[in-house]
Order: sequence, then structure tokens, then C-alpha cells
Amino acid sequence: MKTLSLIVPSYNSAEYLPRCLDTLLPADGIDDVEVIVVNDGSTDSTREVAEAYAEAHPDVVRVVSQPNGGHGSAINTGLDHALGHYVRVVDSDDWLNAEAFTTLRQELRRIIEQNRGIDLVLSNYVYENEAASRTKTIRYTRVLPVGEDIGWDDVGSFGPAQYLLMHALTYRTQLLREVQLRLPEHTFYVDNLFAYIPLPQVRSMHYLDVDLYRYYIGRPDQSVNEKVMISRLDQQLLVNRMMVRHLAQVRASQTLHPALNRYMAHYLGIITVVTSTMALRGGSKEMLRLKADLWDELRRVEPQLYRRLRLSLLGMLVNLPGQLGRRFSLGAYRTARWAYGFN
Repeated sequence: MKTLSLIVPSYNSAEYLPRCLDTLLPADGIDDVEVIVVNDGSTDSTREVAEAYAEAHPDVVRVVSQPNGGHGSAINTGLDHALGHYVRVVDSDDWLNAEAFTTLRQELRRIIEQNRGIDLVLSNYVYENEAASRTKTIRYTRVLPVGEDIGWDDVGSFGPAQYLLMHALTYRTQLLREVQLRLPEHTFYVDNLFAYIPLPQVRSMHYLDVDLYRYYIGRPDQSVNEKVMISRLDQQLLVNRMMVRHLAQVRASQTLHPALNRYMAHYLGIITVVTSTMALRGGSKEMLRLKADLWDELRRVEPQLYRRLRLSLLGMLVNLPGQLGRRFSLGAYRTARWAYGFN
């Protein structure tokens, strides 16, 4: 069994897939990684590019082609084919830092050899924005003890811009199978579900303070581009509502550790504010109605969280009344976008 499976969902990625794959090939010659490129119905030469890598590195790279099903479908397919003890997703326009990748693999091998059974290994990620003159690194040194095997007892409070994006996560593969994780097809923003749904089953973690994942943003056609997010508000709302219902379901069926409960509410609050801001940016009556409906659902399903979020600074900002309130909210959003380096 391999140490690590790397799932690379790929749709029309021929232009930038080589950069990604080059960073996933172990530089030390230790054959403990498998790279599963899921060609998700591409209409360009993505399949040919991926198959050339598979031919050159047959012990590392595999290609699975399928009809187009979207990001979630490609991740599902990758999970179905994963043979590694651990698994992470690397989007085809992103890449990994070589030194940090070696550190991750070495730690995963130690975890497996010592039978420590860590459910989730965490590391940092870096926003690589082609339109910006600087990068922004998200790390967790004030929240998580570095280099230790920890549980939720050891987790501190996350800051307003800190949350566990998919790019920070390396899961134990069997844990994802135990929770029967299946992401919705033909839907964007499902990476939030990947980073959210398994958490109640995570008991043990290990944090590596290395800047592993390079998250490339700034292309106009990316799903996280602001204009694209507004055009796909329905899909953002779908994912947001699934997160609301999941939190309500797990709270009803089990007692969450206080730190996990706090974090899941924190992450859901951030996503709700992002969704609300995109609705405000869209500005149509229909989008504003959809935003109001989302908050109404949150109030019905999770009334305690609704009250806390509604009274928070961010919650108040995205719910200021009238046109003037919306202008003020969007001004605050632009300031945050500049400060934190996202799209």
C-alpha cells in the first residue's frame, strides 16, 4: 500500500497540469506516492498530457477518465481508486512545495510505521495570486501545537481569516470511507464539504508547520473569481445549506467536543458571510431574496448559531439595511479582500 494518494481533478487543464504534476513526483526516488489524475470529461488535451506522465512514471501516475461530472464527482472517483494510507486533493492549477512535500511524506511514513493512527494531518497553504505583488500564507501556529499528535482538547480558537480549507488537509483514507463521503456532482465549491463533513469523525491530528500547498488564484475563469462566484450563487447557496444541515444533524446525533463545535460554527459562519457578500455584490432583488432565505433557514435550523452570527461584526455587516448599508458592507468586503489576499 502506498503512503499517500494524491487526487488531481482535471478539467481542460492541459495548459497548467504539467506544473502541478511535476511537483507531485517524489524527488527522492522513494516510491511511496500515487498520483491519480481524474480527467473529468475534458475537451482539450488534458487526457493526453496526463497519459504522457503516466507512461513516463508508471509506478506513480494513474489516469482515470470519466464523463464530465464536476469537481465533486472527480474527487469521488479519485477516492474510489485511492490505494494510499492517506489522501489529499491537489487541484490541477495548484502545486506543492517540494521541501514541504518531502516533510509531509516523511511524517506520514513515521505515523504508519509507529501505528499512531492519526486521522488528519494539517499543513499550511499559500495564496499565489497572479494579480497581486505579494503572497498570503495561512498557518495555524497560534491554534495548533506544532509537530505533536493532538486531539480536539489541544485546539485553540481560530482567527477570523483562519479555517481549514481543503488545501490544508491530508486525511486518513479509511476515515473518508467510514463516513461514506460523497460530494455532489455538477456543483462548484464542494471543497468546503470535503473540509467539513468528515470532521466529527476526526479524533486525532498532527500539525506540520510547513507551507505545502500553493493555491493559485487570479485567473478570470476560476470558480473563486468574484464574478464567477456571483454567477454561480445558486451552487454556493446549495453547499452553504448542506453545511447548515450537516451541523444540525451531527449536533442532534452526538455530543461534539466543545473545540470542534466552536470550529464548525466558525467555519459555517465564514461561508455564510461569503455567500451573503456575493449576493450583495450581485445586487439583484432575486439574489437579495436568496440571501434572506439563507439566513431564515439558519435561524430555523440552528437558532443559537444564527443569533451569535447575526450579532457578530461580520454578521451585522452583511445584514445592514437599505442601499447605503449594502454599500458600506461591500466597502468592508473590499478592505478585507485587500488585507487577506483572496479574490
